[in-house]
Order: sequence, then structure tokens, then C-alpha cells
Amino acid sequence: MALPKSYLTSTKNLAALLEAMKTAQAPNTFNLKFLEGLGFPSSNDRLVVGVLVALGFLSQDKKPTDRYFRFLDQTQSAVVLAEGIREAYDDLFKVNTSAQKLSRSEVINKFKTLSQGQLSESVLDKMALTFSELVKLADFETKAATTLTEPSEIVAPDTEVQRSESRSPSSSRSLGGLHYNIQIILPESRDPKVYDALFRSLKEHIL
Repeated sequence: MALPKSYLTSTKNLAALLEAMKTAQAPNTFNLKFLEGLGFPSSNDRLVVGVLVALGFLSQDKKPTDRYFRFLDQTQSAVVLAEGIREAYDDLFKVNTSAQKLSRSEVINKFKTLSQGQLSESVLDKMALTFSELVKLADFETKAATTLTEPSEIVAPDTEVQRSESRSPSSSRSLGGLHYNIQIILPESRDPKVYDALFRSLKEHIL
């Protein structure tokens, strides 16, 4: 059963506690001393440590994970929290992909089914309370921010062409966003007909 074994017996400080986490430097270990330093010394508040482990914010040895650090970005906190909830309550979301929209009584019934009657009514109620309060603080609609990089303009490199002593006309053309410089080396000739033929061909096929 992919449902967290950790839950809160009271959620009155949950929002404030998560907010305090976002404004504090991440600890080396999220222990009771750190929790008390945030201003939450109550025994009820201590249960949040197990919930944070279930959400993937802390490792089993209570050290902040990558998800914890991403949560500290206040523009992404609610989205990251939703990510952790989906992972922690995976079985519930398999039953209902929009489980965050279920009422508390509906969540209790789903938990009862998923646990196959192994959990007491009291535990089911507190589990549902914890889930329902967490989803209120999460953003399940917004996707995690991604940076899209616009492709840079491709410019064809200039091709070095050896120039002869004779003059060589050039033409500039654009095709599909690519810029080409075309250079023609004129032959050594004193016959004007040769040049007339070359310029006529150039005008017909290039210019």
C-alpha cells in the first residue's frame, strides 16, 4: 500500500510551519532542535518530520533532499508540494487521478478501501485530515517551470574564395533563412561576347 504511515494529529500549524521552512536556511539535519528554532516546539508539530520524509522532502536520516531545496524557491513551492503529495499518496491517485479534489469523507473511504480495513477509524480520519490540509497548500494545476531556449539564427559562414587579378562580380541571395554570398571568377578573355554570355546567364539563373 503506497500510503504514508505518517500523519498529523493537528494541522492548525501546518501552513505556518511550511512557510517558516521556505524562509529559513535548510539545515544539515531536520531535527527537533531545528523545528523548535522555527518556532514550533509542540509535540504535535514534531509529527511533521515523518510527513516530510513521506513527501520526499527529507531522506530517511532526516537530511534535506533535492525536493526540499526546490521547495525553498517560493515561486515553485506549491508545485513542488503537489509533486511530493502525488508521490506519497500514489495509490490514492491511481484510484482517482484528481484525488486532490476529493472531500475529506471521500478520502477516508478511499483510504479504508486501500488499507483493506487494516486501519482504525481514528487513524483513517487523521490520515485524511493530513492529506486534505496538504492539498490546500499545493498547486496541482501549474506545471513546473521550464526554460525554453529559442534557436539562434543560423548564418552560413563566408567561404573564402581566392580572388584573381580580374574583377569578379558577386551576388547575395537568401534561402530558407540562410544567407549565401556567390562569387564568380571571370575567365581571362578579351572577347566581349564571352562576358555578355556570362552576365546574361547570371541574370537568368541567379539575380
